[in-house]
Amino acid sequence: MNDGLEMEIVYRDTSLIVVNKPSGLLSVPGKGPMGEDSVVGRVRELVPECIAHPEVHRLDMDTSGLMVLALDKEAQAELSRQFREREIFKRYIALLDGVIEEEGGRIELPFRLDPDRRPLQVYDEEFGKIGLTEWKRVGLEEGKTRLEFYPITGRTHQLRVHSAHAKGLGSPIVGDTLYGGHPRHGELCLHATELHFYHPVLDEKMKFVKQPLF
Repeated sequence: MNDGLEMEIVYRDTSLIVVNKPSGLLSVPGKGPMGEDSVVGRVRELVPECIAHPEVHRLDMDTSGLMVLALDKEAQAELSRQFREREIFKRYIALLDGVIEEEGGRIELPFRLDPDRRPLQVYDEEFGKIGLTEWKRVGLEEGKTRLEFYPITGRTHQLRVHSAHAKGLGSPIVGDTLYGGHPRHGELCLHATELHFYHPVLDEKMKFVKQPLF
């Protein structure tokens, strides 16, 4: 475990756990010794009786913020259904490397994985699948723009592609190693700041908010 990447336990009961993931930590185990440390691995260590695959959604390694994980099969099935049917509310905060003049809008861009440059996603009008994101400008900070993102779909690297691509916002997220040319991992200014869902057993609305460090 990388002690420099502290993972905060925000909420825990017998059915689920909510964590605040640091930037630089994998959501699920990766390949080789360097990929052993992850949110899932830490949850398994903390709750040995949990199911083998407690993840119901993921954040990119360099994205920080709120994740919910299921501790039993029933909770996993219900939370997965809520994500699949887009019943989950998600709000992200991002700092973009450029000035965005508009106050908000909606981005619809088709993109797909580039198999020769994994995990890079590329714009593709013919074979790409649509990613949908609503956004709102929060403020300008010395040539950079702070935004709120409200992703409707949950595609891989969706917010990063929608930020950086010329047909999106045209400004990469600060610290992006793939779409902004930033050389170092763990410094991406993208944070999953708010998460709402219904508790899979209690059927109560659960709301969590964690502010970013940037």
